[in-house]
Amino acid sequence: MSGANMPRVRTTKVASATAVSKFFEALPKRVFRQRDLKAVFYEHGQTWRLPGVTSADKFIAFVLENALLRRVVLQSEHYRDLTRYAWGDPSPYELALSIGKNPYLSHASAMAIHGLTDQIPKIVYINDEQSPKDLPPAELTQDRIDRAFAGGQRTSRATYSTGSLRVVLISGKHTGRLEVGQLKALDRTLVDATKLERTLIDIAVRPDYAGGPYQVLDAYTAARGRVSFNVLVATLKKLAYIYPYHQVIGFYLQRAGYDAAKLDRLKRLGMSFDFYLAYGMREKDFNSGWRLYIPKGF
Repeated sequence: MSGANMPRVRTTKVASATAVSKFFEALPKRVFRQRDLKAVFYEHGQTWRLPGVTSADKFIAFVLENALLRRVVLQSEHYRDLTRYAWGDPSPYELALSIGKNPYLSHASAMAIHGLTDQIPKIVYINDEQSPKDLPPAELTQDRIDRAFAGGQRTSRATYSTGSLRVVLISGKHTGRLEVGQLKALDRTLVDATKLERTLIDIAVRPDYAGGPYQVLDAYTAARGRVSFNVLVATLKKLAYIYPYHQVIGFYLQRAGYDAAKLDRLKRLGMSFDFYLAYGMREKDFNSGWRLYIPKGF
């Protein structure tokens, strides 16, 4: 009797797997967390009537056993590994953006999306903003600036990798995702990323996440003719940095050949301190026009 039932059970299982497969195929999403799959089971499990699948955990086992999804482990040296479930062959960006609460592509990754670099990105940078903090305003002094920029840029230890993919998760300041939108990535998929003007600001503030000052200057040069100066200045004001990063941005814009008349708007934001193009510069020149220390020979 049990032998007679086997073809029907096998047929039911194949039909069920086909129904689940069609469901995932219709979704724009290609990377799922465990909680995503549990939600799918709770919503559709009774409709699919999967043989022997009586819980969300068994549903996850079912989709893995039937090769509907594959398990991807994002390994981290300093944090716990993360498990994701992939349908088909998701892009590196999709895998990267499955990390964090509400991340978006930034810095070098956003540069690539905007066509600001010819380099092939080896690392995906994502920004998952911190929660809002009510901090008292800090008093800026020249001594504080000098000490802060004497050492190297602090970089994130939250790195994850799987296969050839390496992801750096940046916990940036809370901005409410200022100037972040859906953009078309290099693989033509839509991803959340910083818009052009915000990208230029971000890479000037944290040049190590862009490859260094020379790559930042190349990006500013590549963006010439596409930048809205009004958006750039308005975004910079909203970001409300304590340090005078407008001096850095003005320097890059001038070096990249932007309209000199517009640069006065940045100078009017204040030129009260000597500032630094990058962290940890050992040999420096001084640009008096922007009161800015730059790498020697830059």
